[in-house]
Amino acid sequence: MSASKSSSAKIALVTGAGTGVGRAVATALAKAGYSVALAGRRKEMLDKVAGEVNAAGAQALAVPTDVTSRDSVLALFSTVKSTFGRLDVLFNNAGIGAPPVPLEDLPYETWQNVVATNLTGMFLCTQEAIKIMKAQNPKGGRIINNGSISAHAPRPFSVAYTATKHAVTGLTKSTSLDCRQHSICCGQVDIGNAVSPLTDRMVQGDGVLQPDGSKKIESRMEAEHVGNAVVYMAGLPLDTNVLFMTVMANTMPFVGRG
Repeated sequence: MSASKSSSAKIALVTGAGTGVGRAVATALAKAGYSVALAGRRKEMLDKVAGEVNAAGAQALAVPTDVTSRDSVLALFSTVKSTFGRLDVLFNNAGIGAPPVPLEDLPYETWQNVVATNLTGMFLCTQEAIKIMKAQNPKGGRIINNGSISAHAPRPFSVAYTATKHAVTGLTKSTSLDCRQHSICCGQVDIGNAVSPLTDRMVQGDGVLQPDGSKKIESRMEAEHVGNAVVYMAGLPLDTNVLFMTVMANTMPFVGRG
């Protein structure tokens, strides 16, 4: 199904849409009636998700994107605007982790890459979404950031990921505050152990490192539940906002962590 400006569907953009949470959110939004732009680094994965979106009866637009590149982000939003004419929802999801090593041993280049992807990339996408949303008619829209429960509490040896996710909370609050007058809402979904390539290590071998130095297999939840949560947040009227929502595997070691 080809994308068209004439579609009456609301328009959503999902970054990191090729796998895991991004894929689940994109397909959930499609089932809810949104046309969906899919951004990510791997075209072949985006094309697969586009097929799932089309199968749900929605329009899909796959745009290979590197969120660490400002030029790539600018090209993404230009393509979305020229294709659909507007943007109603941005799900800022693209993110990476780093190997679990002692803080003092984390390579500088690894730190820089995580910050560029998880924080600067999200900032760049937020800027461009605001520019479209404040100028369109009817104006306004919703930005939803993927924060992770690491925005509340760290895992051992996760300084880069944890620091960026704490920073995402600041980005969420500032965006929510600064964009009120433009009818733009910003909220954050903090996810705990959704099934994705990033969490596969939690169920492999002895599991993942715990604060007491032991390792443990951790429970996970299906990523589709995150998709349903984002659909709920996205579907609210623009005079209402979910600022923060935590969606997590119920028995994972988060409450009481440490």
